Amino acid sequence: MRITELFQRGEFVVTAEVGPPKGFHIEHLIEEANTFLKDKVHAINVTDNQSSVMRLGSLATCKVLQEQGLTSIFQLTCRDRNRIALQSDVLSAALLGIENLLLLTGDYTTLGDNPQAKPVFDLDSVSLLHMVKKLEQGEDLAGNPLVGEPPKFAKGAVVSPCSDSVDVQLAKMEAKVKAGAEYFQTQAVYEPEKFIRFMEKAKQFGVPVQLGIVIPKNAGMAKYMNANVAGISVPQDMIEELQKDKEKTKAGITGVEISARIIRECKDYCQGVHIMALGWESKVPDILAQAGM
Repeated sequence: MRITELFQRGEFVVTAEVGPPKGFHIEHLIEEANTFLKDKVHAINVTDNQSSVMRLGSLATCKVLQEQGLTSIFQLTCRDRNRIALQSDVLSAALLGIENLLLLTGDYTTLGDNPQAKPVFDLDSVSLLHMVKKLEQGEDLAGNPLVGEPPKFAKGAVVSPCSDSVDVQLAKMEAKVKAGAEYFQTQAVYEPEKFIRFMEKAKQFGVPVQLGIVIPKNAGMAKYMNANVAGISVPQDMIEELQKDKEKTKAGITGVEISARIIRECKDYCQGVHIMALGWESKVPDILAQAGM
């Protein structure tokens, strides 16, 4: 099922994200997905060597999730593949019955655990969207025809609504829409007022947007994101909230409360929510319940 069909029906689309392990044993990932995400979310994103850390492939993990009766979203980055490999992987996804894509440029290799790896970046996120649209039209990027009926996907992209450069983000969003983006998932939002102002401007594009939530685990994590992650700003009062009751924060209660509160404040201004649990998949049901989902 393509999640764009859900948006078209007017549903508030809830997705979550999982990261494949550094190895090929995924029993724990499957158990977590079946226990905490199945029947709670519409689809599950599978990251593609997130933060340039080598892990099990997103495509294979998506296939295993599909076999469990879960709808998967194949994240695909430009960092590790040239246009030949990117097109091949997209066609492979179609063969495996994976209909949802999230298309990204990808983090630079020096950020990860194999910093000596050579980055590719033959395409970027905009030209990657264009590439998938060409495949859907029955030809590759070079104009060569595909054999048989072309694939069809729900094509997603990412935007950072709380970035200091709002006009730049809006311009990037417009370029991605023109290239074929049909829905957006946002970078983590901790400032609802900034998100709402951004969405007032972004609604001109007429494309559904999912609010991005990264569960804040502790004050140290919040400070790290402020210092190192572009487009994210965790307010000082939220950091103090995480510091106030350390036992409550350690148990995940504070992070759940903050995440649910952000969703409640923003849900009238977006068409869905995307939760990046970062290992806290067990907290997703509580967040959704407290948010009134």
